[in-house]
Amino acid sequence: MDRIHHVALQVDDIARAVDWYTQHFDCVVHYHDATWAKLDFDNLSLALVSASQHPPHIGLPRADARNFGPLRRHRDGTASVYIRDPSGNALEILDSSSLKDPS
Repeated sequence: MDRIHHVALQVDDIARAVDWYTQHFDCVVHYHDATWAKLDFDNLSLALVSASQHPPHIGLPRADARNFGPLRRHRDGTASVYIRDPSGNALEILDSSSLKDPS
């Protein structure tokens, strides 16, 4: 079975969203800057993204990510490609070899 690596929600203010999530839930801030943040929960990660940088999406690690299209290297060291499902929902297919923690 495939795993979901993260779910990404678009937010208006990254810092305010990080504060809200960390005050209300038991999670750890893995990464945070002005345009996105990654919060680690027990079972998956939550990415908080700005509209100008990323669409809301689900991230799925795959060893065959290249088969979905050209991979783009990101500032966090991961490589991925964004695709759309038949209903137009965004999926980020992550190259599992580029993840420090592929789970």
